[in-house]
Amino acid sequence: MPAAAAPIISSVQKLVLYETRARYFLVGSNHAETKYRVLKIDRTEPKDLVIIDDRHVYTQQEVRELLGRLDLGNRTKMGQKGSSGLFRAVSAFGVVGFVRFLEGYYIVLITKRRKMADIGGHAIYKIEDTNMIYIPNDSVRITHPDEARYLRIFQNVDLSSNFYFSYSYDLSHSLQYNLTVLRMPLEMLKSETTQTRQESFDIFEDEGLITQGGSGVFGICSEPYMKYVWNGELLDIIKNTVHHDWLLYVIHGFCGQSKLLIYGRPVYVTLIARRSSKFAGTRFLKRGANCEGDVANEVETEQILCDASVMSFTAGSYSSYVQVRGSVPLYWSQDISTMMPKPPITLDQADPFAHVAALHFDQMLQRFGSPIIILNLVKEREKRKHERILSEELVAAVTYLNQFLPPEHTIIYIPWDMAKYTKSKLCNVLDRLNVIAESVVKKTGFFVNRPDSYCSILRPDEKWNELGGCVISTGRLQTGVLRTNCVDCLDRTNTAQFMVGKCALAYQLYSLGLIDKPNLQFDTDAVRLFEELYEDHGDTLSLQYGGSQLVHRVKTYRKIAPWTQHSKDIMQTLSRYYSNAFSDADRQDSINLFLGVFHPTEGKPHLWELPTDFYLHHKNTMRLLPTRRSYTYWWTPEVIKHLPLPYDEVICAANLKKLIVKKFHKYEEEIDIHNEFFRPYELSSFDDTFCLAMTSSARDFMPKTFGIDPSPFTVRKPDETGKSVLGNKSNREEAVLQRKTAASAPPPPSEEAVSSSSEDDSGTDREEEGSVSQRSTPVKMTDTGDSAKVTENVVQPMKEVYGINLSDGLSEEDLSIYLRFVQLGQSQHKQDKSSQQFCSRCPDGVIKLTPISAFSQDNIYEVQPPQVDRKSTEIFQAHIQASQGIMQPLGKEDTSMYREYIRNRYL
Repeated sequence: MPAAAAPIISSVQKLVLYETRARYFLVGSNHAETKYRVLKIDRTEPKDLVIIDDRHVYTQQEVRELLGRLDLGNRTKMGQKGSSGLFRAVSAFGVVGFVRFLEGYYIVLITKRRKMADIGGHAIYKIEDTNMIYIPNDSVRITHPDEARYLRIFQNVDLSSNFYFSYSYDLSHSLQYNLTVLRMPLEMLKSETTQTRQESFDIFEDEGLITQGGSGVFGICSEPYMKYVWNGELLDIIKNTVHHDWLLYVIHGFCGQSKLLIYGRPVYVTLIARRSSKFAGTRFLKRGANCEGDVANEVETEQILCDASVMSFTAGSYSSYVQVRGSVPLYWSQDISTMMPKPPITLDQADPFAHVAALHFDQMLQRFGSPIIILNLVKEREKRKHERILSEELVAAVTYLNQFLPPEHTIIYIPWDMAKYTKSKLCNVLDRLNVIAESVVKKTGFFVNRPDSYCSILRPDEKWNELGGCVISTGRLQTGVLRTNCVDCLDRTNTAQFMVGKCALAYQLYSLGLIDKPNLQFDTDAVRLFEELYEDHGDTLSLQYGGSQLVHRVKTYRKIAPWTQHSKDIMQTLSRYYSNAFSDADRQDSINLFLGVFHPTEGKPHLWELPTDFYLHHKNTMRLLPTRRSYTYWWTPEVIKHLPLPYDEVICAANLKKLIVKKFHKYEEEIDIHNEFFRPYELSSFDDTFCLAMTSSARDFMPKTFGIDPSPFTVRKPDETGKSVLGNKSNREEAVLQRKTAASAPPPPSEEAVSSSSEDDSGTDREEEGSVSQRSTPVKMTDTGDSAKVTENVVQPMKEVYGINLSDGLSEEDLSIYLRFVQLGQSQHKQDKSSQQFCSRCPDGVIKLTPISAFSQDNIYEVQPPQVDRKSTEIFQAHIQASQGIMQPLGKEDTSMYREYIRNRYL
């Protein structure tokens, strides 16, 4: 069944900036370079931004003629000083936005990109490099002494570090939202298309629109969720001026993709983390929430599973699961002026009616539906009250808000002191987290775009029947979300999210018919691949917020971390402390300037002169806000009506206004994802293909020994993984060192010591911190004899790897088979006298083959194509012309044959 709708692919993917003395001309084209758009930017205005978009779609020939006329019109007399025409300034892949400090405007362009993931043929790119160009001409530039300093602060936000974009896939929304929009009823799409045409002021908007019935496909472009867009403020000035294809929205966070190979069937596992641009900042400088309900370090993590053998969103199988992390939604902070590693937690404002928490959970109900599940990992029992302050206030806020919600939609609160269980020798932390994860996934469900497979109906599973969410005719929807927090939302939170994600991954694989039970075990290739993705995800988010990588990982809580990991933990803790103490203030200023929280203004204090940014993020301190919400009916009325479904995904008039709907021919480039992905119009190399470069379970995790079960769901020993077999020399030596020193090294540190090294577990008492020094001592390799033993231990016997020992002599039967194989290869070449004489000397029983081919010269070295007769050439040319609509006149034989057919059929 043909798709009712398809995502609109941006027609501005390649850009070239041309320069004259009076203007910049930004020429954008689609990837095939068949459609072009042009922006004209005035350079004679010293402080204003004047952009003209004629909204016309040019062909390649028309653009060449336009640029030629511009070049000719801007030339002066030869030999005159300053003679210039049209210069090519820079090539780019997108516009990040426009920004102004105290002088004129700058344009920020993406000059390098790298493909990071692929979802249904829609590429996701990472920004690798950018270029910032000053727009006004030097003759009209009004200089300011502080402009250079603002420019340095702005460029401290490294756009080449974990910023992502896509030309056709909305990264600010979840996969569930994007596919729900594409499945809107046709009647609504038709009405929305008509309304869009009536309200549009663009005379070229519907150019090429196919209005004849049946043959068209609706293209949909959704409005991004601005909370996760980081260049929204930079694009705001041109949002209502230019065509929407020029607007390229960028998210910040993490994106990773790996390939899970299940007996040759490729399954892509993708992890996308969207960091909120509201109340964004660094660790100790951004805690709690602001007056609008936005919390610090809020990140939405989505894991997407897709069957890569089918690319289409319509015919393919896709599944996703979303969870959220974020600071405790209260007014609290930590004072770092005392230079303490663990500053005391302070509640800044009394909030007896949980106003800020109500705003935060109202946002979550609107985006995710119900139930909202809070997993609070902060400490419950402490000798001196520290983290427990947050727990007590959060419990009071949730209890207050729940008494007004309908019982079936109340907020579920799960407190669990993870640090306490980590120190206990009787409790396995991950087992307890697995129980929590099972209950959470059963309540929220997950998204899958296909109905339950027939095998699950034949062999029903008890856990599957208890699954929550919303079941629809086309699959399942996730309703509600898990919100995990500790103090920093870094180490403990990442491990808890991994366990919940691992549980959801099992259900996702089961829903796609890839495993027989919704259960995954540790030490399998699938879980190792997923754990590596989550560790990269956790390291990236920790660097962005805390200034260092993760201190505690999944292996730490499984108590299988190597000895060398403890010294790395200490270094990460020191790195985090240094970053928080010395560099976080500058990073916070850069974020405030980049996101438009602070606007430089002549005559007002500069950014570096402000004693605090509290007033910038809490707008109620600078002006009176609108009427305060009710203390009892604290939610948005429209949201509560549609629960448990998220209001953002409900088909209603308010949500339809957020969509751009157009009708295209089914082969139009704006919706043809096949051509966008495979690009048959360009010559590509296998070495540059993204799918060959991504992490693969078969190549990177599966053992390379002979006779091993290739299933990624088989439990393996830690030393059997492909990474340990194929690892580099230093990794192998390190592994052998660990085995050699295990007996002589001091006993491993207790979990009490491990948890105290992490700054994330803030609040641990000094008596507990004293045990950090009880770590294993490093051992060095001194003599060459040890290195020889290392090689002996690592290199495996040939019999174990290949199944045979090649040094042994071959049997007569094997030798005869080999001679036959050689003769088969010789028979593929052109027969000559020498080869015929050789064949005559071959032993009896050897098969002699004569090559049969239309190619006179046909072997592995050269091929001579056959001669094609004239009649065949004419038939092929007629076939090509017929595909272009040029039909050949009928001959006498064709006419007589057709008359004979009509006579026999109807007369």
